[in-house]
Amino acid sequence: MSKKRTPSGREPAKRLKTAKGRTVSSAKWLQRQLNDPYVQKSKIDGYRSRAAYKIKEIDDKLGFFKPGVTVVDLGSAPGGWAQVAMERHVKKIVGIDLLPIDPIPGVVFLEMDFTEEDALDALNHELDGEKVDLVMSDIAPNTVGHKQTDHLRIMALVEMAYDFALNTLKPDGLFIAKVFQGGAQQDLVAQAKKDFKTIRHIKPPSSRQDSSESFFIASGFRKTIES
Repeated sequence: MSKKRTPSGREPAKRLKTAKGRTVSSAKWLQRQLNDPYVQKSKIDGYRSRAAYKIKEIDDKLGFFKPGVTVVDLGSAPGGWAQVAMERHVKKIVGIDLLPIDPIPGVVFLEMDFTEEDALDALNHELDGEKVDLVMSDIAPNTVGHKQTDHLRIMALVEMAYDFALNTLKPDGLFIAKVFQGGAQQDLVAQAKKDFKTIRHIKPPSSRQDSSESFFIASGFRKTIES
């Protein structure tokens, strides 16, 4: 039996069968997921989330996933970014997230809170004192629904990830983090211009156009000389 189509020839938007027991925001999120082409594509392509396409598109542009590269993946659940990195033959990935992550061959996942000191010790242990080529962060806190508060909380985590990168990157290394529009990131940009050679903001095609997210990318780490 052929599928019903709209007058334009497209399949009609899928609708939730029931919204019973759901908040308005969760119902809207589920409705959007049902009709998101990248969600459907991720299932076909075997990726764990639509976020995999964001990092693929950014890497297509900048080419930071290379054979021999060592990567730290902050906020790595459910593992989509690590999937893409391994596809592109990086040497080593150490990821960390509060949530459990199904294994990926060749990737070390730590189920820990990145903001805790023991998590930093565990990351450094897995790296065995090795400096890395890339620190990438998709880390984000639970939102409270207040735009400015959520922005400040997100930027606080990004700044923690940035500080970790400064202590972990090789010279000419790269830091990439998901950020959202808001005034708090101006201080980070100003500091990054001192620490890195090039600063960019990229919004990949797979990032929802109605979202304020973009990706902050600092490349060419200027390694300071320790006294």
